Amino acid sequence: MTMTGSVTNTTRERPRRKRIEPLKAIRAIRALIADKEDTGQVFKIIDALSGGSDEHMFNRFMASEAGRRIVSERRDLIALLNDRERLAKLPKGTLGRAYYEFMAEENLSADGLVAASEEAPRHYRDMPAEARLFRDRLRDAHDLWHVTSGYGRDGLGELCLLAFTYAQMRNRGVGFIVLVGARVTSKKSPGIGIWKAVREGYRNGKAAKWLPMADWESLLEKPLDEVRRELGILPPATYQRIEPITTARERDQGLTTRKAA
Repeated sequence: MTMTGSVTNTTRERPRRKRIEPLKAIRAIRALIADKEDTGQVFKIIDALSGGSDEHMFNRFMASEAGRRIVSERRDLIALLNDRERLAKLPKGTLGRAYYEFMAEENLSADGLVAASEEAPRHYRDMPAEARLFRDRLRDAHDLWHVTSGYGRDGLGELCLLAFTYAQMRNRGVGFIVLVGARVTSKKSPGIGIWKAVREGYRNGKAAKWLPMADWESLLEKPLDEVRRELGILPPATYQRIEPITTARERDQGLTTRKAA
């Protein structure tokens, strides 16, 4: 299909609905529990249990003027996020500068998740171009979600962000990871409010505007506090209260999070 200035619901191709594959999800969650740095397993779990959620999100995205504009302009978010020199020059306190500092502190690059996502089934390569752009944009914005939501890359922060993400996307794979992760984490750190923090992440995700439709390109130059107000993102008070405890325990146990690219 050739795109001109706009994309219509009547002419665009839709991503194929996938069947649920629970056995693949179970194998992937076991591998993830065995090696928490194996981020590729996260993509396998999400893919195995996504069902029709990807199609639903894509249709919602393309039903909006903002979504059609992003697709028609063939935006490449990863290229913008990889321009560290530009981000570093943005004023202190802006989303773009906060993102740059977050990535620099964690020794990450925007390409890190791209490499991990390549472990998911290759059928994604056969997606229609519009659906692939949407999926890639969701993946590439992951660390922007970290910065705007206030959740760090520690184990609890990743778990709470996944709860936030589940509220936004309703992907069964994400929900499955949250339930298993919260159960395991609460056993390792009982009595400090792990489930409360996870539920707060879900509520915050439900209360926020739909982030897959966010115009990140224009938001990068705005103050982070203003972006959070614009997107309706509430502060993660419970997570902020107990994060020092869980992070200290992770450090004592020698646990780490996603590898740098």
